[in-house]
Amino acid sequence: MKELFDTIRLGNLELKNRCIRAATWEGIADETGHINDKVMDLYRDLAKGGASAIITGYAFVLKDEQPNPKMFGAYDDTFVDTYKPLTDMVHDNGSKIFLQLVYGGSFTWFETENREIWGPSAVTNKISGVTPKEMTPLDIQTLIEAFGDAARRAMDSGFDGVEIHAGHGYLLNQFLSPFFNQREDVFGGSSEKRARVIFDVFENIRKKTTPDFPVLIKLNCSDFMGTKGFTFEECLALCKKLDAMGIDGIEISGGPVFRAPKTEKETTYEVTLSAKDSYFSDYARVIAEAVDTPVILVGGNRSTATMEQLLADTDIAAFSFSRPLLCEPDLINKWQADKTVKPRCTSCGQCFTLDGNSCIQNREKAA
Repeated sequence: MKELFDTIRLGNLELKNRCIRAATWEGIADETGHINDKVMDLYRDLAKGGASAIITGYAFVLKDEQPNPKMFGAYDDTFVDTYKPLTDMVHDNGSKIFLQLVYGGSFTWFETENREIWGPSAVTNKISGVTPKEMTPLDIQTLIEAFGDAARRAMDSGFDGVEIHAGHGYLLNQFLSPFFNQREDVFGGSSEKRARVIFDVFENIRKKTTPDFPVLIKLNCSDFMGTKGFTFEECLALCKKLDAMGIDGIEISGGPVFRAPKTEKETTYEVTLSAKDSYFSDYARVIAEAVDTPVILVGGNRSTATMEQLLADTDIAAFSFSRPLLCEPDLINKWQADKTVKPRCTSCGQCFTLDGNSCIQNREKAA
C-alpha cells in the first residue's frame, strides 16, 4: 500500500517522500534575478521543513523578458556561481531542488511598455490587456535555445533538475491554446502542431544536459475555456507524447485560476477555485493511468487523508504544495509526526499579490 512518506523516483532521482514544494514566485530576488540572503533564508526553512524536493519560483530564460519583478533569473552564465550556495544549502538540509523555467509572454503587468513581449499570435490578453508581438520562426528558435541554455546552467549550478512551466497562461501554455495561437505555420493549427514548441524545448534541454538530468513539466489539465482553450483531451494526448519522449515528471495544475486586480492599487488576487481538497485530482487520475511517467498533483492538497486515499485509488505519484508552505514551511515535518495535523492555510488566496507571495497570517504577525 502506497503511503505519503514513501520514497519515490523522478527519473534516476530518489525523493524521500511524496511531498514537493510547488513553484511559487516569492518576489525577493534582486532586480536582475540573482538570489540574496532573503532567498537563502526562505529556502533554508523550506529545505528543513520536510519537503522531498523544492521547485523554485519561476526563472526567466531571456534577459529582456521578465514577467514579474524580483523573480529568479537563468538567462546568462553569471547565475551558475550565484546558485551554487543555494543548491548546496538545500542539499545539506536534506532536500532536492529543481529550477522552474519560464517565458511569461502577455500574462504580465511588469514594465509592459518598456520591452518587447512575444506571443504565438498578436492576440490581446484579456486579463493583462497586453497585445504581444507575433513571434517569428527565429524568435521561436531563440526561445527554444534559451530554455536549453537555462537548463544547462541549472545543471552546472547543482540543481537536481528543471521544470518547464507550460501552464497558468504563460507563453508555452499560450502556444497550446487555440485562443492565443492562431498561427498557420508548423507551430499552429492542430493540437500536435500547437504543442511542437513544447517538444522542441524538451529536446533542446535534453541535448544540452546529461541524459539522466531530470526534466519535469507543469501543465494545465485544461484552460477551462471550453473549446477556445487548451482542453483536457489535448492535455491527455500531450502527456502521452511526453511520456513516450522520456519526460521525468508531469505536474498537473489548471487555469487560469486568478483574475486581474480591479485597480492598480489593489494587489490581492481573488482565488476563483473552491477550497475543495485536491481539486484537479479527477484529471490527474486519468493522466496517471495513461502514462508511466510519475504524475504530481498540485492544487488544494490540504488533507493527508484525502491524499492517501488518492494514493490508494489512483496512480498519482506525488503531491505539490504552494500556499500551505508559504504559511508553514515545516508543514511536511508536522505531518510526518502526526498526519492528523490541520494546516494553518485557509486557502484564502491573500498570499498572492503583485508585490510577491507570502502568507497574510505571517505578514500580520510580523506587523
